[in-house]
Amino acid sequence: MRRPAEAQRRFTLLRLRFNDLLMQFDTFADVITQRSEHETGVWLSGLDVAAADALTLPDYYTAPPVICYLDRGHGAAIRRARTRLPGGGENPVAIIRIPRERMVGSGIASSLVHEVGHQDSALLDLVGSIEPILRGMQHQDDGPRELAWRLWERWISEILADFWAIAKVGITSTLGLMGIVSLPAAFVFRISLDDPHPIPWLRVKLSCAIGNALYPHPQWDRLSQLWESFYPPSDLSQPKRDLLALMEEAFPDFVTLLIDHQPKSLRGRSLRESLANDERRPENLIACYRSWLATPQSIRHAPPTLAFAAIGQARADGQITPELESKAIGNSLTDWAVRSTLDVAAHCAAHSASIGSSPSSNLRSLLMN
Repeated sequence: MRRPAEAQRRFTLLRLRFNDLLMQFDTFADVITQRSEHETGVWLSGLDVAAADALTLPDYYTAPPVICYLDRGHGAAIRRARTRLPGGGENPVAIIRIPRERMVGSGIASSLVHEVGHQDSALLDLVGSIEPILRGMQHQDDGPRELAWRLWERWISEILADFWAIAKVGITSTLGLMGIVSLPAAFVFRISLDDPHPIPWLRVKLSCAIGNALYPHPQWDRLSQLWESFYPPSDLSQPKRDLLALMEEAFPDFVTLLIDHQPKSLRGRSLRESLANDERRPENLIACYRSWLATPQSIRHAPPTLAFAAIGQARADGQITPELESKAIGNSLTDWAVRSTLDVAAHCAAHSASIGSSPSSNLRSLLMN
């Protein structure tokens, strides 16, 4: 007979393990149950396809599966693949949480691809490779510039995710970001040196600067000026104005360092060389959109991130109404979901045919494999 203390210890550990299993189940509960919701389930399946496309970077890593779900709240989030689950074990997939409010128009791409960017940064160890360079810049620049480099280092994880989104979907990313951080001025100019997110006002301006470096076009300056007209910094205290001016002054050097960074994981290629795509240039996106107007079926053959980028560019240029934009995105999500389901069904049918038609032979093959 076991001693009461030993029995209590075992019972306590068993209960903790049981609760860990419940937490793991709850991690995937919304992902699973929302698949049965009318229309939402189909759109989520389409978002899975779009996220997989945004995650693809051939020859550099094996991309993990990605699944999406909706939740209340203002911002998106990701539980990255290959991270530790509650109670132990490795998360087999990347789980992206999307706010329900984002399921309108191409702005959904901004949140989705930004979160995918966090997963890519982890797979390529981008944060770990660029942080030492940023710390080195702090030692090189004395005075106020040292603070700027220290803040870039503090914010680099979120900036890299923004960079990934801009590279993949162009101005769609920046417009979506503006939608997220369009808050009362007190929050837009809120300065917290402990926050891993850049100051919202600066974050939009930096997004425009990165966009202009990757895909040069006058639209980025116009968008930056528009943002400043929404939130003029003239009413801020002098210390806040000085900090914002200091960071803006550091944009060119920082953006150049960022886009020309060559992590070992990219085998000597820079971020710009690996991610920037001529198809995402504004003039090419508009040409792509106009070709789809002439032959609507051709959009079905475009990668999801290209479709998001072109539709968002058309929205930025005033060539599509918000209503038609939402309809186009909804139709695309549905199409991606249907084609993905048909592809899986065809794969399963081919696999079934390859192992024989009789149930007994199927069972034997499965057991043997």
